[in-house]
Amino acid sequence: MEDLRGRTALVTGASGGIGGAIARAYAQQGMRVAIHYHSHTHAAQETLNGMPGEGHRLVQADLSDPEAVRRMIHSVAATFDGLDVLVNNAGIFEYTPFDTPDYADWQAGWKHVLDTNLLSAVNATYCVLPIMKAQGGGKIINIASRSAFRAETTAPAYAVSKAGMVNLTRCLARAEAQSGILSYCIAPGFVETAMARPGMDTMAAEILAQIPLGRIATVEDVAGVAVFLASSAANYLTGVTIPVTGGSWMST
Repeated sequence: MEDLRGRTALVTGASGGIGGAIARAYAQQGMRVAIHYHSHTHAAQETLNGMPGEGHRLVQADLSDPEAVRRMIHSVAATFDGLDVLVNNAGIFEYTPFDTPDYADWQAGWKHVLDTNLLSAVNATYCVLPIMKAQGGGKIINIASRSAFRAETTAPAYAVSKAGMVNLTRCLARAEAQSGILSYCIAPGFVETAMARPGMDTMAAEILAQIPLGRIATVEDVAGVAVFLASSAANYLTGVTIPVTGGSWMST
C-alpha cells in the first residue's frame, strides 16, 4: 500500500503480541512507527530490532497515568513532526468476578482494568486530537475484543472495557469526521498471544470448536486488518468495528 510509505504511527502495547505485529506490519509498508511499552524493555527492543526501515523509536509510559499518556503523545508527535495513525492496543486481561469476596479488592481490580484498557485510550485520543486536527486529519484504531459483545462471566471488567472501546470509536467517528479524523475498531476473537496462551493450552478443543475457520488467529491476521484501516482503502469507513474472529462471533 504505497500511500502508507513515509507516514507515522504510534502503537501502544507494542512490545509483543498484536501490538508488536501491527508495528512490524506498518514498518513493512514503509511507515515510521513509535513502539510503546510499559515494563517489557527487552521485548520492546526485540520488536524494534526486527522492524524494517528507519526512523522507528521506542517510547515508555505507564498508560494508567494520564500525565504519562500526555507526555508520550507529545513526545512522539514532536519526534515525527505530527502523527498520522494512533493504535490504542495496550490492554490487560484480569479476573474480576462479581462474587469477589473483598469489596475493596474488587473495586481495585475493576479500576486497574478500566484505567489500563479503556481510559488510556480515551486519554491518548484526547491528547492526539489537536495534533491531528492541526495537520488536517488522522486515523485512530482501537483494539477491542469479541468479549465486547459476547460478555464474560469471570472477567467482566475486561469485557466492559472492550465494549467501551467500541463505543469510543463510534462517538469519535461522529464527533470528528468533519476534522478529517477517522476512527475504527478491531475486535479479535481467540488470538495466539502470550496473554491468551494459558487458556488455550487447557481449552484448545473447546476453543477450536467455536471457530468455523478451524484455527486460532495469528497476530498477523489482526495486523493485516490494521494495515487496511490505516490505508486510503478505508477512507470511506469510520465508526466501524471489524470482528476478526474466524466466524466465532459476528454481531457488532
